[in-house]
Amino acid sequence: MRIRFEQLTQFLKNQSTSLYTFSGNEPLLIQEATDQVRACARQQGYTERELFTVDQHFNWSDLLNAGNNRSLFGDRKFIEIRIPSGKPGKEGSKAIEAYCKALPPDTMTLVTLPRIDKQGQASKWFKTLESAGAFIPLYPIDRNQLPEWLSQRLAGQHQKTTPATLQFLADRLEGNLLAAHQEMQKLALLYPSGELSFDQVKDVVLNVARYDVYQLADALISGDSQRYNRILSGLQGEGTAPLLILATLTEQIRQLITIRRGLNSGQSPDQLLLKARIWGERQKTVLTAAKRTSLQTLLQKLCQAALIDRIIKGVAQGDVWNELLQLGLPVIDHHS
Repeated sequence: MRIRFEQLTQFLKNQSTSLYTFSGNEPLLIQEATDQVRACARQQGYTERELFTVDQHFNWSDLLNAGNNRSLFGDRKFIEIRIPSGKPGKEGSKAIEAYCKALPPDTMTLVTLPRIDKQGQASKWFKTLESAGAFIPLYPIDRNQLPEWLSQRLAGQHQKTTPATLQFLADRLEGNLLAAHQEMQKLALLYPSGELSFDQVKDVVLNVARYDVYQLADALISGDSQRYNRILSGLQGEGTAPLLILATLTEQIRQLITIRRGLNSGQSPDQLLLKARIWGERQKTVLTAAKRTSLQTLLQKLCQAALIDRIIKGVAQGDVWNELLQLGLPVIDHHS
């Protein structure tokens, strides 16, 4: 059965199953969800624990044997299976199906997977896992949802603040949930229950954000100038090499040029995305950006990137960081 993360606490209180499967790429959500199941297992007397981490050398018979081997002392067993790749392979798929079809008695099993794509979800092993127990997908927190998520976290520790302060906090954290969790803990330790002022929150979270060049590339293609400026400033403050930033942005611009040219010549968007090696959720964002941006604008940006490269190498004059700022303002226009 499939249940939402928000339903997990109540599910564990009111009913239980002998198999829990979590799928997601957000470390904090995985940690918190699996901690709840482990705590429930301890409360129910599952004292013996075995952990299996699946890699290319993993012997699946070890898992099947663990399920069949009963404790000499009759202890209930907690088996944890981690599959970091999300791809158990042919032998693993058969082992998972066999394990789920004959779940061992007096045993609770916890399986953790990364986010599984549609093809993976259609596989027999995945469907068997999903139907044999409780399946909980752990979706990432969207940037637009982050202020509300932070508000709920504060409420859980009997604190609250204004919507404007929550938005400030979300902007600084840039979607880093582990950092957000740490800052929530700091606020709980430093301040009593009740209303938190903007200054109180600002003093705690200032400079906590950890930016990366891929977030900058996302801001570039979405045309979010404020976010682009904020992330670029963060990267500069953290000492990120300008050449690394430029290489990432240039690759993004080249992808947009490939797609824009293809669209101009009537090629299929799906084929163009495949050719540009754009996968998953980014396809929609990149395609939208390519449709809304003229080829001329993109080629101008590529020339700008070439100039920045020369500045970095010392063969042209200019302020590298100012030029990088101009490179992203704006990459998206409304002419095709």
